[in-house]
Amino acid sequence: VRDGGTAAAEFATKLLSAMESAGAEPASEVDAPDLVIGVGGDGTMLAAVRRALRSDAPVLGFNLGTMGFLAAADPETLEEVVSRILEGEYDIVERMTVAATVNGETTSGVNDVVVEKIDAQRLVELAVTIDGLEFVTYRADGIIIATPTGSTAYSFSAGGPLVDHGLEALVMTPVAAHSLFDRSMVLPPSTEIEMRVIRDRSVHVTVDKSDLGHLGAGESVLVRRGHRPARFVSFNGQSFAGLVKTKFSLQ
Repeated sequence: VRDGGTAAAEFATKLLSAMESAGAEPASEVDAPDLVIGVGGDGTMLAAVRRALRSDAPVLGFNLGTMGFLAAADPETLEEVVSRILEGEYDIVERMTVAATVNGETTSGVNDVVVEKIDAQRLVELAVTIDGLEFVTYRADGIIIATPTGSTAYSFSAGGPLVDHGLEALVMTPVAAHSLFDRSMVLPPSTEIEMRVIRDRSVHVTVDKSDLGHLGAGESVLVRRGHRPARFVSFNGQSFAGLVKTKFSLQ
């Protein structure tokens, strides 16, 4: 539980009680869990995925947030979900991850790598190299490199396309670019993207909202696919189009 407030905390307590009554045991922080459960919104699910990736465990989310693209269950289905989990009546869906390397340290996430300006009043300049090709220098608020899973998050808000979560790709979207070329690009999953800071305007780097620190002039971040996929529990096999229709209340 991370976001969702009192309601999420209360539901998590109820969930834990139901799981224990059914014979499941909670894992400690040092144990390798069989399943990681997130209770809250997508922020909680991103934290749950980071925990799960350490031990290659599957992730199940109960949505107590707004959109809940990463969650497979709603609170009112608690008893049914607990039963199906313990009976093994569920599917595992794998989704590609994305990794950022800064100063020799690599961090992975399921949604996106974001490089953004620190000073709200000043644009940054980022020289982008794609698979060794010096592509273009963006003057912008920042750049998002998203997975298909992350295409429904910040990337979408910045004008990027929605990409079916079952596909593998990297989506590069500039944020408020002051350039004639300001479109998103959908690239193969094997693509390596380097973003280097130009001039003396520092940037902030995050992976799934987790802080990787600041980069100054001449410093860079390398983005590529993560070395292992994230694994999500799925119950109903809903199509991506159906998911989008539901989450955006399309008519």
